[in-house]
Amino acid sequence: MTDARFTVDDGAALVLEGRGTAPAVELVGARARVSGVVERQGDGWIATLPLRAARWGGPELPLPSGAYTLRIDGTATEPTALPTELLGTLRASLEGSTVRIGPPVDPAYDSGEGQSALERRYAARPAGGLENAVFFESFYGRNASCNPLAIDREIARRAPGVVRYWSVVDLSVQVPEGGVPVVEGSPEWWRARGASRLLVVNDWLRRRFVRRPGQTVLQTWHGTPLKRLALHRPGFDPRRALAVVRESRRWNVLVAQNPYAARILGKAYAFLSRPVWVEGYPRNDVLVNGDGTATREALGIRSDERVLLYAPTWRDDRTEIVDFVDPAELAAAADAVVLVRGHSRTLQPGRDAAGARVIDVTAFPDTAQLLLVADALVTDYSSVMFDFSVTGKPMYYLVSDMEHYQGDLRGFYFDLVAHAPGPVVRTQEELVAALKAEAETKDAGTYAGRYAQWRQKFNARDDGRAAERVVARILDQGMISR
Repeated sequence: MTDARFTVDDGAALVLEGRGTAPAVELVGARARVSGVVERQGDGWIATLPLRAARWGGPELPLPSGAYTLRIDGTATEPTALPTELLGTLRASLEGSTVRIGPPVDPAYDSGEGQSALERRYAARPAGGLENAVFFESFYGRNASCNPLAIDREIARRAPGVVRYWSVVDLSVQVPEGGVPVVEGSPEWWRARGASRLLVVNDWLRRRFVRRPGQTVLQTWHGTPLKRLALHRPGFDPRRALAVVRESRRWNVLVAQNPYAARILGKAYAFLSRPVWVEGYPRNDVLVNGDGTATREALGIRSDERVLLYAPTWRDDRTEIVDFVDPAELAAAADAVVLVRGHSRTLQPGRDAAGARVIDVTAFPDTAQLLLVADALVTDYSSVMFDFSVTGKPMYYLVSDMEHYQGDLRGFYFDLVAHAPGPVVRTQEELVAALKAEAETKDAGTYAGRYAQWRQKFNARDDGRAAERVVARILDQGMISR
């Protein structure tokens, strides 16, 4: 018989006690796993499973939210439960052999009624009382990355006295140095979002939001679009159209990577009479100025190893990453380390890919660092193509479902096959052949001209100083004070 309890004596942990030989104990989740420290105790044993983990060389943080299987000697085990609930840096409960981890939001607020009360208190409160602070949110709080991260770093450098709040889904999300994490749905989150003078976001604002006098919302978005967005998506849906217009009315300023994106985003979101800053993408500054050595070390990749980054976009008709690539077979065939990067929308569904020379980096905090270390990119319709081209390194397009995606799901703004600055292939076999051809010739060949035109159109302002320009405009226009 095994007994279980939670403890917060030295940090959140699950403690198990049993009799007999000391076993191996672990918690196994989709994106993280932890092993227990097992000690003999009389004629039995005691195992402590810390509900924290460190990834990619970062600090130890609470486990990401989700379901974890308790395994003892490799077998899912249902212990006898003693006190089995915990609220601290996370919420945890034990149900059979499953440990459920959630964000540390008090149950009193984690309900429709509780959230409605917070909405009334913070989203519609009287004007006044704004704080010289910035509220950052990237990909709905799933990580601290993208354009908001680059802007955060520049604000920290130029205006260190400004408070920088970061919206996070839970405390497993690492925020930049000096940032203050606020967990979505908590009273602190509602207060910070309602009181900050500036909000910097890269996607829709969720939940009820009423922009108060003196507040500015800077929408950076998260990529130059190939696929049709918002009002341009196939099929007219009046409710969707109304939601799009309501959302864009919350924004004061839109940041665009290039004039093409400014035109598309302005029309797709009916953002036609307000400022659009065409300054390049702050998130791409690191691709000009950065050094990927630390990221290679964090990922355990030798300096002489070839790295392929496989980064497809998400699909409207599925929750997990597409399965058009067998990453282990690709790694062997291309003689390379394969990094698998699911879209932010596939971070919570699905499990990490595994295999020889395969590293699943879906949960890696910042895509830009992965682009920096990659020797080549394999993508499909993702806007990552417009970022990676800053590096000038080879790109490959694996588009196994192009007819379905273009005809049924989204549609494109331009003909990808006609303009892609790299091979467009339909199968993994064709991809491997294209990769080998490039490795043998070391020559962009017929794609050199296309690549140059592509960079001229999409990357003309990606010069490594986009964050400087954006933050200079923020300060010059008084959105925050130094």
